[in-house]
Amino acid sequence: MRFSQVKELVSWAADYHAQLASSYTVLAAGPVSQRVSMALRYLAEHERAMQASLAQYLNDDSEHHGVLDTWFDDATDFPHVLVLNRLSKGMSSVDMQTVLSMALATHRTLQDLYAHRAECAATSAEKEFFEALLGGHEGEVRRLSRDMQRLEDY
Repeated sequence: MRFSQVKELVSWAADYHAQLASSYTVLAAGPVSQRVSMALRYLAEHERAMQASLAQYLNDDSEHHGVLDTWFDDATDFPHVLVLNRLSKGMSSVDMQTVLSMALATHRTLQDLYAHRAECAATSAEKEFFEALLGGHEGEVRRLSRDMQRLEDY
């Protein structure tokens, strides 16, 4: 993808979270331990919440339409296909550590994307928007790590 609008990236990220939620739900129903299934269901709910949060930016009454309509030039495509393929292929032997590592890797992908867009932003409003997404995502990753650690401790 060469030219994109910020709203396309936000829409892609919301879809990315929805796809992760779906993948986690399918994995949770598979041949995994009860603890791993519980962790995967938790992750699926977490991803649904992240998707819903991003989708709110795209609402007609969003205060971010100025930024969302901003165009940017980026010769690279969004990294979702490779990460999602790795997600489904990397789950042949699932344990709590694998689940946590997988979840953190997918979230780091988004953090890197938001950081990249903030660094390349053409306007201060666009930079602030992506920095806010990055900051919110970092907080979610900390919460996710803490909650997954609690699940592992039980």
